[in-house]
Amino acid sequence: MSAELFLLLDEIEKEKGISRDVVLDALSGALLSAYKKNFGAVQDAKVIIDEETGDIKVYARKDIVEEVEDRECQISVEDAKKVDPRYEAGDVLETEVTPAAFGRIAAQTARQVVLQRIREAEREKAFDAFSDRENDIMTATVRKIDRRNIMLEIGDTESVLMPNEQVKNDNYKPGAKYKVFVVEVANSVRGVHLVVSRSHPGLVRRLFELEVPEIKKGIIEIKGLTREPGSRSKIAVHSTMENVDPVGTCIGPKGMRVQAVIDELRGEKIDIIKYSDDPAEYITQALSPAKVVSITVDEEKKMCSVIVPADQLSLAIGKEGQNARLAARLTGWKIDLKPEETKAEEA
Repeated sequence: MSAELFLLLDEIEKEKGISRDVVLDALSGALLSAYKKNFGAVQDAKVIIDEETGDIKVYARKDIVEEVEDRECQISVEDAKKVDPRYEAGDVLETEVTPAAFGRIAAQTARQVVLQRIREAEREKAFDAFSDRENDIMTATVRKIDRRNIMLEIGDTESVLMPNEQVKNDNYKPGAKYKVFVVEVANSVRGVHLVVSRSHPGLVRRLFELEVPEIKKGIIEIKGLTREPGSRSKIAVHSTMENVDPVGTCIGPKGMRVQAVIDELRGEKIDIIKYSDDPAEYITQALSPAKVVSITVDEEKKMCSVIVPADQLSLAIGKEGQNARLAARLTGWKIDLKPEETKAEEA
């Protein structure tokens, strides 16, 4: 190999950040495999690359022993001393076995190894750029729509928004931008692989964290969140400071903060409620906007019986049972809703 290879390695090290020594180690291993494949297997051999001349030499290695049991990988002390009188038992004898036609194979192998290391370095660089973004949100641009799959561009990386991660409210069009939740970042042979979602509850959480600085500061805590993507979310918040209203803070002046989240979710409704350690109070809040007349809780069975005004029973249940279902998921309690009896019924 010519000195041009080493100039190339220096250039790659500067531009790609790939260590010259790392490439040379990989090249030595690849050349050894090529030697064994093309010129017969030597049980123990090594490849040495002279960085000054570019020469590549292959050496067969044999252990020097008093009594030879395997001639393929051992040589007697007596025979070794014929090569060099200084050899003793326990040393290793190295004999050059470089084939005459090895130069052409070495050049081809070097090219393949260098290209492979460049690809690996680019994959590692891309992975490093995304590795700390798991469970975070990123901005994606719709590149194209392939049947039910949405092809996205996120920075210099492509990703696919699968049908089960999509939301019915989103009108996906090429060029449109969306915030997506990064569920998983994986490194594959084809490069960095991002699993992203528009339906994950984490998207709602991270959007509120972006819009409400008090959450990042730890003044407001998100205690619970449940979601039916594209339809409705319920989020329970708590304030660590008595003089800060957690619900009002998340709603923001003139509803600007929550509206920004709703706009990003393309109109998905959001109920923000105040968290409470008292199960009865928490369940009452979770059933809003319906009002609760009374509530009886069974903490052992984690069940509760809730009485609501007769004219608000449908509101408490919600369309197709959604409000009650979300309240039960948010609180972790089984909720039995009953209408308040009128005086005539009681009589």
